Amino acid sequence: MQVERTKLVENIQRLAIGLIAINPVGHKLCLIGGSRYRLLNRSCRISLDIDYHWDGDLESKQTEVLELLRAKLVPEVKRRFGFDGDVRKATGPDADSPCVKTVTAAFYRTGEARERIEIPVEITSIPCMDSPVVRTMAGVVYLTASDLDMIESKVMALFNRPFLAERDIVDIFLFQDSFVHDSARRLKAKFAGLHMSPESVSDRYNKLRINRAVHVRAIEEIIANQIDTSVAANLEASGGGEMVFDTVVAILKNKLRIVGAGQ
Repeated sequence: MQVERTKLVENIQRLAIGLIAINPVGHKLCLIGGSRYRLLNRSCRISLDIDYHWDGDLESKQTEVLELLRAKLVPEVKRRFGFDGDVRKATGPDADSPCVKTVTAAFYRTGEARERIEIPVEITSIPCMDSPVVRTMAGVVYLTASDLDMIESKVMALFNRPFLAERDIVDIFLFQDSFVHDSARRLKAKFAGLHMSPESVSDRYNKLRINRAVHVRAIEEIIANQIDTSVAANLEASGGGEMVFDTVVAILKNKLRIVGAGQ
């Protein structure tokens, strides 16, 4: 049952991403985050939301995305899967961030097989040093950030989110080969652009390391619930959450030189 639900969610996500890619709303809108990794890089991690990078006014783009998904995604989901639905701007304290604007697409089926699915679409702005790139799949052109800006954005998110998200640690582990020898310098410049001092970054790193047990448990849950089954088994056999966490901490320290950046 859970496998079927996951497949349904991913099918709806792909429909939404495809619609945005081929409509004017998607002009210069870059697919990023776990959904980008899942769709375009065949990541083993299932993404629970859809993320976009936008250089312009976030609220205006939020409205445009809402109108497109309400007009075209909702009837298409009804036609293909038999789910009614609606699309609304996210509300509440967590939706008031000036840095992230969220649209929530909700789909539901009543009766004996009652079910509800919610798919958040988040529009934000990440620091990018490279020009956007295009990736193609099945004849559809997707605009996205470069592989390097993508993996560096995961590091930025790890240190800049109000509340740390362990999925960023997992993605850094999965796509660690995207870093280049110059990533330490690039990240230092990106942190400075967000007015994050080397001292504050080092402080967040130390808190990350000190709370190892908490983060390892959360990573284990991600491996169990968001990673393809065969890959999850291999991760567990090679050390599971502890191995993933320790690998990423070592990358942050040795390759990206997070510790001692201000020295």
